[in-house]
Amino acid sequence: MATITSLVDVQTTTNQGKPGDTLQINGTGLGSTTRVNFGSVTVTSGLTVTSTQVSLTVPSTQCAGQVPVSVTSNTNVTSNSLPFFLISAPSVTGVGTTCGPAAGGTPITLFGTNFLTGTGATVGGGSAGSFAVSSSSQATFTTPAHTMTPGSCIDTVDVVISTFGGSSPSAGALSQFSYYAPPAITSLSPATGTAGDEIVINGTCFNDVSAVEFSDGVNTIPATWTPFGDTLLTAVVPAGLTAGPGTVTVTTCGGTSPTAAFTIT
Repeated sequence: MATITSLVDVQTTTNQGKPGDTLQINGTGLGSTTRVNFGSVTVTSGLTVTSTQVSLTVPSTQCAGQVPVSVTSNTNVTSNSLPFFLISAPSVTGVGTTCGPAAGGTPITLFGTNFLTGTGATVGGGSAGSFAVSSSSQATFTTPAHTMTPGSCIDTVDVVISTFGGSSPSAGALSQFSYYAPPAITSLSPATGTAGDEIVINGTCFNDVSAVEFSDGVNTIPATWTPFGDTLLTAVVPAGLTAGPGTVTVTTCGGTSPTAAFTIT
């Protein structure tokens, strides 16, 4: 009589997997197997049979969850059964942080379903760092570095989580992350001023500016600003700066620009 000792999904090397994986049934007396009983499904074709192993493709007509697996011989004798766990494919329903610098390193919390067997995530095809599963509906990681499309200030890419149940499909904007190129200041007009003065800041990749700051070398003070596209904005010199040489920076999701020299009068 056939006896099953273990079930091994070739893709996961465990007794867990998804439809389409290759399942190895290990045991003794398996040489006369003519069918595999996979839950309510009987598999009779595509079997590779030896005395100690039967291999087959996990059928796709099963619901997720625990499924009993047994084999039946050509004399209609059925073996013992062992459990196999069918895992549902993951899905993404939201990305906690939706933008960050092309240099990578942005902490992300990913929301969705069926994350428990998560093995990793990719952002724009690059492998995420520090991947960890918090629950069946949450995973955390950091974004990898990204090479921006030439001439582009924003690259929007897909976030994908991989589990024993497969990889998550695209959910449009719900599963996307935007890489931002770092901003840069090319000129200030004028390059001198006192509190209350308005100056024009020219530059590149001023997309979704989050801060404009003036510094006197000791104090760094945020300024009010008005955007005019992704290459120009105006800012009002804030109060509280000491007269003398200073600097100006612009911050976006792409990071903070290199400093531009500004004289405080």
